[in-house]
Amino acid sequence: MTTITTESQSKLSFKQYLILASLLFGLFFGAGNLIFPIHLGQIAGHNWLPAAIGFLLSAILLPLFAILALSITQSNSMYDLALPAGKFFAIGFLVLTHASLGLLIAAPRTATVTFSMGVQPFIPKAWATPALLIFSLFFFALTFGLAYHEGSVTKNVGKVLNPIFILLMVFLFVVAFLLYGDIRGLPLMPQPGQGTGSLINGFLQGYNTMDALAGLGFGVTIITALKAFGQSSRDRSWSVAKVGGLTMGFEALIYTFLIALGAASLSFTKASADGGTAFTIIMRHYTGIMGAGVLAALTFLACLTTAIGLLTSLAQDLSRQLPKIGYHKILLAATTIAFLIANFGLEKIIEYSAPLLSFLYPLAITLILLGLLKPLLGTKTLIYRVTTGIVLIPALLDFIHTLPKPLLSWTPLTTIDQWALHTIPLYQVGLDFVPFLIIGLILSLLLNYGKKALTN
Repeated sequence: MTTITTESQSKLSFKQYLILASLLFGLFFGAGNLIFPIHLGQIAGHNWLPAAIGFLLSAILLPLFAILALSITQSNSMYDLALPAGKFFAIGFLVLTHASLGLLIAAPRTATVTFSMGVQPFIPKAWATPALLIFSLFFFALTFGLAYHEGSVTKNVGKVLNPIFILLMVFLFVVAFLLYGDIRGLPLMPQPGQGTGSLINGFLQGYNTMDALAGLGFGVTIITALKAFGQSSRDRSWSVAKVGGLTMGFEALIYTFLIALGAASLSFTKASADGGTAFTIIMRHYTGIMGAGVLAALTFLACLTTAIGLLTSLAQDLSRQLPKIGYHKILLAATTIAFLIANFGLEKIIEYSAPLLSFLYPLAITLILLGLLKPLLGTKTLIYRVTTGIVLIPALLDFIHTLPKPLLSWTPLTTIDQWALHTIPLYQVGLDFVPFLIIGLILSLLLNYGKKALTN
């Protein structure tokens, strides 16, 4: 019997890297990742390429930077990444992020999007509510079963489900771009004066994927998989970066093709109200009677793999903080809550998700940036606390701004919102955290330098 040394275990094969990259891609790529770029392509039309570039900046670079930040700081979870800002802040950020990913928004949305695109078109409208109840029960029972054994996540997603999904995607692109040749009619240059606007819109639309937050959550799943391969903490840091690069590079290609597909669809249909409707029309155009079946399979696989990743990473992270409860009980509770919320319907989930995401994204971007800057700044508590404290201001203002209008109009918060609209730069487009982040970094560095000078 040959003994495998720690050194040999630390060196992964190219096949193992591909399996892990496939796992991470499957966890990231849900139904929202299908429908948002399709819709963006339709909106952008002839300006699809600048829109694609903007979308890739926020939907690819931000989650990639999130994975790299975990890698550089050698964090086992987003809790470790946020801990220099304070234990209370780290726990709050961990709970709120996983609440949005695994409980309140993303996980319930995986079931409702699958239902609305793959099931609802085939049933009478009067049956929609009980049908959603039955379907979501089946969906989350399957998710729980596939996520029950932590070690099986890599096999179930990376080796089985995700390759099937990728094959279906390749089939769609071959039919659309090679057999029909629709890509030949797409211009590469934007219309005069419209390229910048499309790029900014694409950047903002990339937020809808929620992948920057997901990157912080899924990092722990990849780290767990690398531990199962026998890697040391030193080698895991570099492996996480390599897996993230492979995943996001491939995902960038898929996004680009989907945006191009949305733009090309304007030759046979008008822009749809949402990406789900657009995708349904496109599939039926290219595949005829097969379209509905292929669309249902694509949506189901994309959503199932994402739901597994969301609920697994939540249970793994919280079980580290609550070891007495454990992984399986937390997984069961999270799956049950996601099932219950899914039955409120997709429209309500989307409506009430915007404020929470607007609050979390500035904080997530701040932590990602501080993690990337660790080689230069270290993990000094003062820098983390001052920077995140200042960014909390625009995060709270963005939360107010994105509250549902009826709810906002009934509260005194509408006065604060109007004041911010006329006072704070970039507030209207949701990028007001950028100047606050810059100010926070500069101020924290000055305070840290002053503290060091006084100590010396």
